[in-house]
Amino acid sequence: MVLGIIIPRGRDMLALDKQGGAVCDSLVGRKKGFEMAENSRIALNRRHMLAGLMAGVALPEHVLAQSTAPQSSPFSFETLDAKMRAHAATPYAAAQPLTQGIGELTYDDYRNIYFRPNQARWNAEGLPFQVSPFHPGWLYNEPVLLNEIVDGQVQPLVFVKTDFEYRNNVGDKVDEDAHLMELAGLKLVYPLNHADKYDEVTTFLGASYFRALGKGNSYGLSARGMAIDTWLDGPEEFPRFTEFWLERPEPDATELVVFAALDSPSVTGAYRFVITPGDDTVMDVTASLHFRSDVRQIGLGALTSMFYFAEYSERDFDDFRMQVHDSDALRILRKDGDVVWRPLNNPTRVANSFFVENNVEQFGLVQRDRTYEDYADAGARYHDRPSVMIEPLGDWGAGAIRLVEIPADLEIDDNIVLFWVPDAAPKAGETRQYSYRMHWGALPPKADSVLAWVAATRAGVGGPSGVPITNPNLRKFVVDFQAGDLGQMEENADLIPVVTHSAGKLQGVVLHKVSAADEPTWRLFIDIDGTDAPLIEITAHVADATRKLSEIWAYQWVRTPES
Repeated sequence: MVLGIIIPRGRDMLALDKQGGAVCDSLVGRKKGFEMAENSRIALNRRHMLAGLMAGVALPEHVLAQSTAPQSSPFSFETLDAKMRAHAATPYAAAQPLTQGIGELTYDDYRNIYFRPNQARWNAEGLPFQVSPFHPGWLYNEPVLLNEIVDGQVQPLVFVKTDFEYRNNVGDKVDEDAHLMELAGLKLVYPLNHADKYDEVTTFLGASYFRALGKGNSYGLSARGMAIDTWLDGPEEFPRFTEFWLERPEPDATELVVFAALDSPSVTGAYRFVITPGDDTVMDVTASLHFRSDVRQIGLGALTSMFYFAEYSERDFDDFRMQVHDSDALRILRKDGDVVWRPLNNPTRVANSFFVENNVEQFGLVQRDRTYEDYADAGARYHDRPSVMIEPLGDWGAGAIRLVEIPADLEIDDNIVLFWVPDAAPKAGETRQYSYRMHWGALPPKADSVLAWVAATRAGVGGPSGVPITNPNLRKFVVDFQAGDLGQMEENADLIPVVTHSAGKLQGVVLHKVSAADEPTWRLFIDIDGTDAPLIEITAHVADATRKLSEIWAYQWVRTPES
């Protein structure tokens, strides 16, 4: 069942820089983050010419005492979980801002700091994974600690000032005895695309945000450890990863294990990530959460993306490109075989959709159009942005998938949020554990799927083409289905277009096979009169007398005052 509601609000939102990469969180204002390009050269951002930067830092002994796990101590997920459970019983203490020069770094200072790639840890040992830190300062003034696990024992990952380069005398602003162990995050590289070249595969930077790449991808959407009270009345809470532990990999390792401690006013958590790079990079995530206080709503498998416009968007600006987005749809795979395809929108006001899916196999945000011609943007390379599907492991109980679509004025605004919400809100003193698998990559439709997939969504003025508009409330939606058993059927096949709508009046439905298409394509036309409804939920699929033959196209038409 799909429900839609509208929550009019005007709060500034979380934003990130799509071309550069790194992500930051903020309750107010739109802030951009940056990170190093995959070839260890600074990537020029075509929007703001911002660069990504990383560096390592020295480790004063009194700072080491702040680590959740003491130096050279035995480590396991169980010991970390026990520590975070105990930590949840103590009052929350906000991180102290960085001082001694680092806390005063400006944006211009920060973009002149460069990590030296040959100083990445595990580089000297020739291991398949290497790790680098993000330099603290500027937006990143809350300390993050890094450790490695060797033979079950913890030791800090040590960086020194000579591991990075300061340009334009920026190094003069950083005290020699600054507490440089307090980092901003980390980056992992691996021979993802070529056996003789290390490529970025995962970054953790800002609050509980992280990103990954499959083979051939460039950075796009982000994930986070969890979401709390997202776009409800009152402020959103952003838990953050305060410390990481990385298992030193074997020389022939194809996966890396990363542990993280999460902390916030409402919750602490122990996380375990098993990262396996490949054509589709897979992350197995285990999260053990301990709640300090009652929480109105948590979001699991949380994803944050950008949707600016597509072929079906109503827009009042000019742009030479056909579409601009990191993701173009929410995709839901049900255990009974049904697939829901929900195109994203850039609405005129904040829109929420809840999908009650107690039978969900996977859900996520997908970028389906995969050619340069789909976007005509050689700089942003939107056709290379990864899709991400979340696969719950074990019983998550009753809940719903929540999609939040926020008005975006620019393509640098991350305006799409997706996560799963359990029906029962957590209570103070409660512990919950969730496991899920994340699939990062191109994730194209499966060639052997029996269901036709949604190849395109278009929209425009309703009624016959080329005649004067007589009803401004009439709108036409056009959905193309390709492949599957449907694609092999003849034009005279006995097919049933099944269309539902929550409001308005259905004026016409036509389904026909497009003989001129490069791929076998069935096109569905839907004319609907919106009348005075502010919002209309529409679904459509193609069936025959016995079964569904296509994905279920689901659309939320948020009416503008003029439409």
